[in-house]
Amino acid sequence: MHHKHSHTHFSLLVLSLTLLCLYARTGHSRPPFACDPHNAETGNLPFCRESLPIRDRVQDLIGRLTLQEKIRLLVNNAIAVPRLGIKGYEWWSEALHGVSDVGPGTKFGGAFPGATSFPQVITTAASFNASLWEQIGRVVSDEARAMYNGGTAGLTYWSPNVNIFRDPRWGRGQETPGEDPVLAGRYAASYVRGLQGNAAGNRLKVAACCKHYTAYDLDNWNGVDRFHFNARVSKQELEETYNVPFKACVMEGRVASVMCSYNQVNGKPTCADPDLLQNTIRGQWHLNGYIVSDCDSVGVLYDTQHYTATPEDAAAATIKAGLDLDCGPFLAIHTESAIRAGKLSEADVNGALAHTLTVQMRLGMFDGEPSRQPFGNLGPNDVCTPAHQQLALEAARQGIVLLQNRARSLPLSTARHRTIAVIGPNSDVTVTMIGNYAGVACGYTTPLQGIARYAKTVHQSGCNGVACPDNQLFGQAETAARQADATVLVMGLDQSIEAEFKDRVGLLLPGHQQELVSRVATASRGPVVLVLMSGGPLDVSFAKNDPRVSAILWVGYPGQAGGTAIADVLFGRTNPGGKLPMTWYPQDYLAKAPMTDMALRANPSRGYPGRTYRFYKGPVVFPFGLGLSYTNFAHEIANAPTAVSVPLATLDRLKNSTTFSNGVRVKHTNCDALSLGVDVDVKNTGDMDGTHSLLVFSTPPMGKGDLEKQLIGFEKVHVVAGGRQRVRVHIDVCKHLSVVDQFGIRRIQMGEHSLHFGDIKHSISLQATLGDIRT
Repeated sequence: MHHKHSHTHFSLLVLSLTLLCLYARTGHSRPPFACDPHNAETGNLPFCRESLPIRDRVQDLIGRLTLQEKIRLLVNNAIAVPRLGIKGYEWWSEALHGVSDVGPGTKFGGAFPGATSFPQVITTAASFNASLWEQIGRVVSDEARAMYNGGTAGLTYWSPNVNIFRDPRWGRGQETPGEDPVLAGRYAASYVRGLQGNAAGNRLKVAACCKHYTAYDLDNWNGVDRFHFNARVSKQELEETYNVPFKACVMEGRVASVMCSYNQVNGKPTCADPDLLQNTIRGQWHLNGYIVSDCDSVGVLYDTQHYTATPEDAAAATIKAGLDLDCGPFLAIHTESAIRAGKLSEADVNGALAHTLTVQMRLGMFDGEPSRQPFGNLGPNDVCTPAHQQLALEAARQGIVLLQNRARSLPLSTARHRTIAVIGPNSDVTVTMIGNYAGVACGYTTPLQGIARYAKTVHQSGCNGVACPDNQLFGQAETAARQADATVLVMGLDQSIEAEFKDRVGLLLPGHQQELVSRVATASRGPVVLVLMSGGPLDVSFAKNDPRVSAILWVGYPGQAGGTAIADVLFGRTNPGGKLPMTWYPQDYLAKAPMTDMALRANPSRGYPGRTYRFYKGPVVFPFGLGLSYTNFAHEIANAPTAVSVPLATLDRLKNSTTFSNGVRVKHTNCDALSLGVDVDVKNTGDMDGTHSLLVFSTPPMGKGDLEKQLIGFEKVHVVAGGRQRVRVHIDVCKHLSVVDQFGIRRIQMGEHSLHFGDIKHSISLQATLGDIRT
């Protein structure tokens, strides 16, 4: 799944301009869209009638297809059915943080040379700003629709990636919203809502897809790769962590698709597990949409994992488990022989097609030419607009995290710091800033270019790329630092170090980068700022403990406007408000936590340290949720319940137990009555306006569960210097104050729960009552 940016040849440019002229003149893209009213033979068939319910239209269409046609619609490059006026369709497009050409469904060139490239997801997650995530989704789907109308993109996007960032080495951690399930779930639902839009009724603007379901977070480590990996996961941790973002995606985001992963979970390939697909995604969560395999997953479970004896068995197992679409050729090749062998029925295939065709109908793909539909007026002028590019800049600013600021050395002053030495392998990069699963950006501002808008710059790379194989260029870098009023070192990683199918081997800065930082810091005349570009955490203890390193910023992969955002923060035009969405572990953590161990809970008897801030209690370089500001914020609880009655909806075996010592099952509780509001006053006690992410954590009653604390909510608030703002935090007792037992059952613990708002705590006592009893 690697991609290269192709350069459009002149002849292609001429062709696309010709097509564009045709499109402008006739109102038609070429070839015509399905159900074109100008096509007398097919335009008025029942499946083309928008007045009919979608369910009836889908059934009519399925009834007109031959078995061979149906089977060739089970794969991502679905065939054309010319006799019904249906053109071929490529399902695989990507929009992780902007419309991308990684999938074959989208092409840049002609009227669409690029698209807005937002910060990588891990950076945007650091904003802890759900309305921003939804806004980005809206912009990305505007650009996607525009490109679809112009014939250069699809409408089915296999994004977002909502896997939990469990291990700091994971090459794809950069694509995720971080290590916390509540954060990941809220990101998932928000971004999906933005992408899919609030089109009338059951309509979709574009169809999003939450991936990779489930317990998928290893690419290639120590001889184990994702195709051969069997993730052993307890029912408790599946329910409590790994499945949480997917559940939020389906139930809150109403996502149109879920992608099953390459790995096995407890011995079964996820794409062939009816319990994970049919029973959970469809049965419990009520997915209204389709389930797609990761690319070649079905082939992998047969060829690589040898899960079934024959290819026909693999085709039958996946479709019967609930898979509707195969990214890859496997089902196109083997489904018909599976039916002939009696392992699968045509009705099973019809069921899969009903799910995919319903999504296409909801997208308007069988409603003729798009110009007369919602979003049909979007075109080249709606891509890379000034407003879209401004949002990419705003997202980068909000995602930057200030990790350290000795003696308030930041922000820099344009009056005092007139010459800046800009040093490091990431100091003048472009594509590095957009991370992976990116498209062609509208344009770039590099860190060097951003800083040059504020001050005179002296630039030295210091290293040959992030691998920094030697120290031959260090001398020039030291000389530059001696001459400047301040030094900015832009260090870190890129896709050569962390990427899909490339997990990291360590957490230290690569090559001789650490030595460069230390030597430049020694030579520098003024303050030294370390700017870290990376998706995963870095062990930079050496810099944290070096008094000559004045400040440390983490910027993730900040997108096309990254350089502007970095400079705006350095010079105080923007007051940073981002917070880390993952724990930064020390290097020696890795030896105790093999990447193949999926357990989150610590196990001291075998020397296993546990994972993520919820279960790991050892030393950290920087903790989850850390993020400093140029001002100070204080919290005060204005309004919060101290006791809550939990009304039981069933007897819950009351005859045997009146103590509820194990907690009350969430499914036996009337959860609708248990939505709490807490009002918190946030005061800005400093001298600079700032935006604050209020993170709310809870701790269950003593001895109930092994969570020290768990994020339960967050709100973003802007407070002027000396001002105060009241923030309302919504707490769902069933979701946020429950714990999961070892059988995977979610229970609400009675007793004192402690809520943490910054440095203040508040207790809420939960008591079971026999309110609304239904036996």
